[in-house]
Amino acid sequence: EVQLVESGGGLVQAGGSLRLSCAASGFTFDDYHIGWFRQAPGKGRQGIACISTSDGSTYYADTVKGRFTLSSDNAKNTVYLQMNSLKPEDTAVYYCAADNIVMGCTRENFASWGQGTQVTVSS
Repeated sequence: EVQLVESGGGLVQAGGSLRLSCAASGFTFDDYHIGWFRQAPGKGRQGIACISTSDGSTYYADTVKGRFTLSSDNAKNTVYLQMNSLKPEDTAVYYCAADNIVMGCTRENFASWGQGTQVTVSS
């Protein structure tokens, strides 16, 4: 059974940083597509960053490019999302997702989801 557990969310001031972690189990971690999504109140769930754990290739949405960085520690079955220069508009619940097929960084391409972690950025 695929399990994904997010951690690292919290409250931070604008301009600050947070690092989210996604600990995975139940699948062959080094040959998967892992994505980070976020959902703000009243809005849809959007893909912001995705990584292929087999070759390390990444995708970033324009809204986070240059501020957020993905990394993968295959030995620990964990993907990290380093978030710098945070803005109030980054406030959302952040979800980790996984799928065994590497396709676009959009919600319909991911079968397994974590419970989410809240990130709140104050102005």
